[in-house]
Amino acid sequence: MLTAQLVIEQALALGFDLIGFAPAGPTPGADRFVRWLALGYAGEMSYLQRSADKRTDPRLALPGARTVILVGVSYDTLAAPAEWLTDPARGRIARYAWGADYHDTLTPRLRQLGEAIARESRAYVDAGPVLERAWAEYCGLGFIGKNTCLIHRTRGSYFFLGAILAPVEIQVDRPAPSDPLSTNLPKSQIANRKSKCGCGNCTRCLVACPTQAFPEPFVLDARRCISYLTIELKGSIPPDLRPLMGNWIFGCDVCQEVCPYVRQYARPTRERAFYPPAEWRMAPRLLDVLSWDRAAFNARFKGTAVMRAKRRGLLRNACVAAGNWGSPEALPALRALLNDEEPLVREHAAWAIARIADR
Repeated sequence: MLTAQLVIEQALALGFDLIGFAPAGPTPGADRFVRWLALGYAGEMSYLQRSADKRTDPRLALPGARTVILVGVSYDTLAAPAEWLTDPARGRIARYAWGADYHDTLTPRLRQLGEAIARESRAYVDAGPVLERAWAEYCGLGFIGKNTCLIHRTRGSYFFLGAILAPVEIQVDRPAPSDPLSTNLPKSQIANRKSKCGCGNCTRCLVACPTQAFPEPFVLDARRCISYLTIELKGSIPPDLRPLMGNWIFGCDVCQEVCPYVRQYARPTRERAFYPPAEWRMAPRLLDVLSWDRAAFNARFKGTAVMRAKRRGLLRNACVAAGNWGSPEALPALRALLNDEEPLVREHAAWAIARIADR
């Protein structure tokens, strides 16, 4: 039987910060996921519904799966200049997208680890039918907070998660500590139990959400989430939500930024690929973004997660941010976009022009 210690050593050598193990079986808390889907909170993310059965039991994703292995890698990098983040003339990009695309960075390593365990293993980095956060909590890598993020008690929540489904048992050759989250990393954490929520009475994330996307603690209505609106939503952003989005043009970090665990414990990652190669990648000037054609967009964001939004999505978001900025300086660029090849961009440029005029 393969020992956990051997897997841990390999995982650390590959640059992973957290690792945990659990016997394969029904996903912990799967009923909450099914209820969430039924309430329509997934919005247009139909792929979640299509793979719902596999997400509720990984043995359907890999027949013969015996062990679920979760790993985590920090993406916390240097802080952006405060004056940039509060400057409405700049478009904010979520921290996880400042550097290289995490799929490209972590997937090969996770597959290497999976193949070392068993050739039939399957490895996923946010691209497979696995509820990573639910399994990570069960494995003891953290607790799911009221903002629905996985929070580590001594590192915060700026983590990418990856999962391996293995058709072998892994022997945990030392007992789980009474609190597997109490030690400082990069030591690995081993547990096979659910971690208790550490939020207490804190509701900072719920209060701070610009679009009030949390109908209740631990429940996210993705249809109102800025990350969903700027990335997953492919069509028009609901007009009533546009003024609430501020200057976010790709993703959102608000519910993590205000978290006490993040503010107190987050520290820079060892993974250099996640650091921005240029400062503007954290918050580019809106006037620059509004002027980019497809070639300019591709040249700036090739190899990053921002490519997921495509040019039309990023410019749609930038138009909303420009409208919220409200400066006449943006009018020439917005008027030029009234002739853009993308109807989606033209629509949001017209909205921004009207908003600036109203203000």
